[in-house]
Amino acid sequence: MLDRNVKSALEGKLVIDLSRVLGGPYCSQILGDHGAEVIKIEPPRGDETRDWGPPFHDDDSAYYIGVNRNKRSMGLDLSKPEGREVLMRLLKNADVLLENYKPGTMENWGIGYEETLKKRFPKLIHCRISGFGSDGPWGGFPGYDAIIQAMAGWFSINGEEGSNPTRLGLAAVDMGTGLYTTVAILMALLEREHSGEGQYLDMTLYDCAVSLMHPHISNYNFSGKIPGPTGNAHPNISPYDTFRTRTIDIFIGAGNNRAWGKLCQEISRPELMDDPRFANNIDRVENRDDLKAEIESALMKIDGEEIGVRLAEAGLAAGPIHNTQQVVDHPHTHHREMSIEKDWYKMAGTPIKLSRTPGALRHLPPKFGAHSQEILAEFGFNETEIDSLLASNTVLVSRQR
Repeated sequence: MLDRNVKSALEGKLVIDLSRVLGGPYCSQILGDHGAEVIKIEPPRGDETRDWGPPFHDDDSAYYIGVNRNKRSMGLDLSKPEGREVLMRLLKNADVLLENYKPGTMENWGIGYEETLKKRFPKLIHCRISGFGSDGPWGGFPGYDAIIQAMAGWFSINGEEGSNPTRLGLAAVDMGTGLYTTVAILMALLEREHSGEGQYLDMTLYDCAVSLMHPHISNYNFSGKIPGPTGNAHPNISPYDTFRTRTIDIFIGAGNNRAWGKLCQEISRPELMDDPRFANNIDRVENRDDLKAEIESALMKIDGEEIGVRLAEAGLAAGPIHNTQQVVDHPHTHHREMSIEKDWYKMAGTPIKLSRTPGALRHLPPKFGAHSQEILAEFGFNETEIDSLLASNTVLVSRQR
């Protein structure tokens, strides 16, 4: 995705991005990867993730760098009326306004969707990401990834059987919300092609986290049993777990009888196919511990890398357990352009592969306010206006600490 001189899927779309931290910036990076012009509006102190390190590059954290490519940055103080007027001028040509302020903030500033933005910019898509939404028992409360993981049940099903509730090692609520938000924005853009009208998108971390609790909510709704952690094993499928080999641990998933039979053949244990304990998936789930012992008795005699490749070549879902370094260095990661480099920048690429309009790396993650003056000039501000906005610290080119 490095600097391809081709038309991108979202070319011509303008996103004004007021969001900070992870969910919103991850969403706008996806849009930017695929051609949208993203203007990142930062408060005077900047996106706080710039400080979330180590590690750092040129005073910006790797955390910030990881989700802010393909954007330009402007520092803007929206607490000032003059700052809000700058925003209004930027929104004249915008397709999307993305923000993750606490519900009520935009309304308190007099620039909420219903009372202001909808009337002034009828084609604008205003997307808000919040923890819980603006109403309901938890409406307006702050929400962060780990708190939502805990409340949405993720802690309760993560970890080894009998372990204490455990946070996932990924910010999957934030990033999942970023993905859902991207889908919502694209849906709204598509609908606007027919109606000519924008709309307000109410995205919450809580909703997205609950929706991702599959199959645990489904299992509970139809069994009445409260799910708990099962370690690496799947609650509905067996074998679907980590297994020891002579050298390394590998993961194997066999979701049907055909795959189970093929696995038995490949590990030289064909007699297991006729064992009544393992006849069907329900039997294998109920006898999960016995099944794992039988499989590992064969795998412990075999090199893990070798059997992993052999199982994959046989059409089975299997693979070695890698650490982060192994993932970054893996030849398939590079083949899929999931590791990209330009100058000092080294990051994961876009997973969205479009044949005719591929994603591209057009802008490296911006320094705070690096494009403030440039953007103002592009939007018709004259030199006197620009100088005044800079002098009053309404528009900023360096962070206020």
